[in-house]
Amino acid sequence: MKANPKTVDALIETPLCKAEDLGKAIPASEHANSVCLPRWADNVGYEEGDPEVVDRLEAGYPRFVYHPRVVKLFEACEKKFAGKGEFCQAYPSQNAARRCVDYVRGKLGIEGSVHAFGAHAGDVHAVCFPNQARGLSKKYWQHTGEGVSSRRAAAAVEGRTATSASDTKARIRERIAKKNGVEAESVYLFSSGMAAIYTVQRAMNRVWPERQTVQFGFPYVDMLKVQEEFGIRGVRFFPRGDGDDLDDLVTHLDGSSVSGLFFEFPSNPLLRSPDVDRLVALSNRYDFLLVADDTIGTSVNVALLPTVDVLTTSLTKFFVGAGDVMGGTVVLNADGRHHAEFRRALDLEYEDLLFADDAVLIERYSNSYEPRVRSINETAERLCEYLQGRQEVEHIYYPKSTTRENYDKFRRSAAGYGGLFSMILKDEAVQAPRFYDALEISKGPNLGTSFSLCCPYTILAHYDELEEVEKLGVSRYLLRVSVGREPYEELVRRFDAAFETLDRGAKKLGVGDGSD
Repeated sequence: MKANPKTVDALIETPLCKAEDLGKAIPASEHANSVCLPRWADNVGYEEGDPEVVDRLEAGYPRFVYHPRVVKLFEACEKKFAGKGEFCQAYPSQNAARRCVDYVRGKLGIEGSVHAFGAHAGDVHAVCFPNQARGLSKKYWQHTGEGVSSRRAAAAVEGRTATSASDTKARIRERIAKKNGVEAESVYLFSSGMAAIYTVQRAMNRVWPERQTVQFGFPYVDMLKVQEEFGIRGVRFFPRGDGDDLDDLVTHLDGSSVSGLFFEFPSNPLLRSPDVDRLVALSNRYDFLLVADDTIGTSVNVALLPTVDVLTTSLTKFFVGAGDVMGGTVVLNADGRHHAEFRRALDLEYEDLLFADDAVLIERYSNSYEPRVRSINETAERLCEYLQGRQEVEHIYYPKSTTRENYDKFRRSAAGYGGLFSMILKDEAVQAPRFYDALEISKGPNLGTSFSLCCPYTILAHYDELEEVEKLGVSRYLLRVSVGREPYEELVRRFDAAFETLDRGAKKLGVGDGSD
């Protein structure tokens, strides 16, 4: 449970980006949220299940890769509860476990069973399924974010009794409330950002079971998946989130009942910000909730309350910044539309499943939240300006240059544009893999950490639907960069060095060297 900032600082100076770093945890923590995939081919190999890649992984993003401590808990559950041809997962409450069982039954018609693991690490419950449900139960684990955390799993296996950490959680809630201008009672804590979004969806299902939701703008993959998989009436997707989509949304609303509209501000990975004022006008006219996610913008930079009804955030990212603990939050607008009935529904769905050990670290790390984000803002803005001037760069997606007018309406005074950007290189099919392989910053999934991270986002998030997402304007060769606390000059040096490898490659091919 003890924080180890030295592992984070080490990545600022010495990133994990070499071929020999494949599979190493990022950061060097037992509970790391990322893993090094240093070459483009490693990312493809990961997606295709190549043993030469997968067998070397020490960690992974916890919703996508079962943590070793979690695997040990699954094995302990299987010893106690599984029959022949069965496997187990573990969830932090009986209700969470039963939701998983209900999901698998509804999709496959396969029945599972729920068993109390014991009083260790809270109310951990095992679910047992026949082996043919492995893929679907893993899908549930990924999309909902409700699985046990690695620290809770370790405590359960070791037989440790959980503490409440109520004072610590109160401090986290107060910190979030103060930044958003609400009372602490309007803040709900979760074990992950996706668990927060999933719970909001379930609350909407309670209040408006006959209505569908809307996803406005191309979002992080699982925000849309939650609505597709768990919305009773499904979701209507407006992928570009621009003026034309707003016009199409009006046409849709004229013929459909909508419970809520989800959007990111700005979006991941295209960093687009929708016209929130027009969305507000439509929500008033057609009577639906506005649900915004400010994970990328952060509450340091943007103020979406009290404009929206519900605000969700992945605390895992910029709020924490360390890369080795998960958390999420929902913040309600007490003056919002349908606040009373939606809050009642949310309270019926909500359980405090944030493990005490995780809460302690979230509180400790987030002490530096605001100054850390402000520092990252400055570096990221300068870095994007530098990259926009490089001849090798086709396009930079960044809130300052992407739908800036929409972003600026909600940008706080003296705040910045965040620490995330995406880039497209010229001749991207050839140059993006080369550049990625050469870039000397840590390479792996996750964002918002104190150390910079790069990943080929579309490969990791949409590998099975690359052609479909390219039709929606998201290139398979997109590189997403999360800027950390490295000095600007050092990051420029590293990017320059990667660009130089492209120049050398071009000269070997006789391109651009005067030979023509």
